[in-house]
Amino acid sequence: MKILKEFKEFAVKGNMIDLAVGIIIGAAFGKIIASLVSDILMPPIGLLLGGLNFTDMQYIMKEAVIDPVTGKETAAVALKYGSFIQTLVDFLIIAFSVFMILKGIINMKKKEVEAPAAPPAPPAPTKDQELLTEIRDLLKK
Repeated sequence: MKILKEFKEFAVKGNMIDLAVGIIIGAAFGKIIASLVSDILMPPIGLLLGGLNFTDMQYIMKEAVIDPVTGKETAAVALKYGSFIQTLVDFLIIAFSVFMILKGIINMKKKEVEAPAAPPAPPAPTKDQELLTEIRDLLKK
């Protein structure tokens, strides 16, 4: 039972819940960026390159072979460098997006820090200061 109690304390800590929320939002953000890259950015780039689709780029090392006896096809052996290029472009866009978001957050925090704070209230006088003030006032009389 002690293990269950410890696990419950661990699982419901604020940091663990924050981490879970971050992972969920990160996964959704990854889908958004993947759609941005594949649906918005890559078609114009492919058009500029003459209708080239990066994912179709590959170097075939061994052609596909059809067995004459069974009629089964043996898959081709290919280096799919186009998929690698696509993944690399995805990564660069995601990294740049995260960089810009973090830069914006840091700038917002700097503005909060740079904003002039209200001057702190003067500290209350100590007992010694109160006694000296009373003595001064008595001497004035």
